[in-house]
Amino acid sequence: MASEKNTLMDWIKSKTRRAEKDNGRLSAREMAKIARENRRITREFERQRNRKNVPESEYVTQMKDPRNVVEFDNLHTYFFTDIGTVKAVDGVSFEIPEGKTVGVVGESGCGKSVTSLSLMQLLPRPQGQIVKGSIRLNTGHKIYDIAKTPSKVMETIRGSAVAMIFQEPMTSLNPVFRVGDQIEEVIRHHLVGLSDEQIKKMTIEMIDRVGIANSEGVYSMFPHELSGGMRQRIMIAMALVCSPMLIIADEPTTALDVTIQAQILDLLRNLKDKINTSIMLITHDLGVIADMADYVVVMYAGRIVEKGTVSEVFHNPLHPYTVGLMASKPVINRSVDRLYSIPGNVPNPIKMPNYCYFKDRCERRMAVCNGEYPREVYVTDTHMVTCYHYINAQKDK
Repeated sequence: MASEKNTLMDWIKSKTRRAEKDNGRLSAREMAKIARENRRITREFERQRNRKNVPESEYVTQMKDPRNVVEFDNLHTYFFTDIGTVKAVDGVSFEIPEGKTVGVVGESGCGKSVTSLSLMQLLPRPQGQIVKGSIRLNTGHKIYDIAKTPSKVMETIRGSAVAMIFQEPMTSLNPVFRVGDQIEEVIRHHLVGLSDEQIKKMTIEMIDRVGIANSEGVYSMFPHELSGGMRQRIMIAMALVCSPMLIIADEPTTALDVTIQAQILDLLRNLKDKINTSIMLITHDLGVIADMADYVVVMYAGRIVEKGTVSEVFHNPLHPYTVGLMASKPVINRSVDRLYSIPGNVPNPIKMPNYCYFKDRCERRMAVCNGEYPREVYVTDTHMVTCYHYINAQKDK
């Protein structure tokens, strides 16, 4: 298995190099060849994923720190397209401690949502695949390496041990089923043995718990009969009904107005404390991160550039990208003609440079930044940054 994976990784690297020639312009023949090779490599991943009677020893593991709910360890998630391999997540490592909220922040396309979809095994397959690394999930009974867990086993984990609140509830809820039936479906799948009366009672209690008045009336309504805020509360009810160890909130307030945003965040915070769950909060909004999170992970172009506690990252941002994000945030009582924006563009995901991905946009770049991608540097026990400014400072000490 290990030798097969190494061979596949070598093939991916060689294919990526071929795709980079001629400034990424490929002929129809070359694209057809890449498509054939993509089918071959993704078939191998799918074959491994869909095996039956897989021994538990292959996917049951141990946590590095038993106080964590999830540990992402050198995760690589790639998309195999007809014009090359997109390294959407390229060596991501961080932890989510029990009972804590970890905020993942970064601009669109940086790999935030793909990281969470990798954990849920909801990647658009067969093009999207976890090609390397591990995701250790503590369900309370067993510890699974999600990267190796078979699809059948994952069906028992998804929705019970780990649940997801999606960005737009109207596209996540089924428009032809009543919201009560959709919540009940989760209960029937994971809590086997309950009677219909018990399931209905549990569903109505959950609707009431997320702050919806007239819970029995809403139980029988269709999604289009509810407001945006109520639909998002129904999504939260579906996610929490089985008391998961981890909730993934993928920009849960983006489609809502400011007043409803505050209510939804307060609801999440209160419910997290009641059932002692952890939250992975994905957002663009630094204000939401500052208000909700205990730890912050800053991602750029598929990699983590900085992580630490909320206090460390907000009061002492180190990476030039994090500093740029902070500077682009509007501040009350400060009058400016134009908000700051980080110059330049994100590099082509199919043709990533060998040096620091942020170098071409960085206002503090140095000659050493032309070298290999900077390694991780811990300035405190919890505050990490990938930048040559701090690698050099560490050498000088």
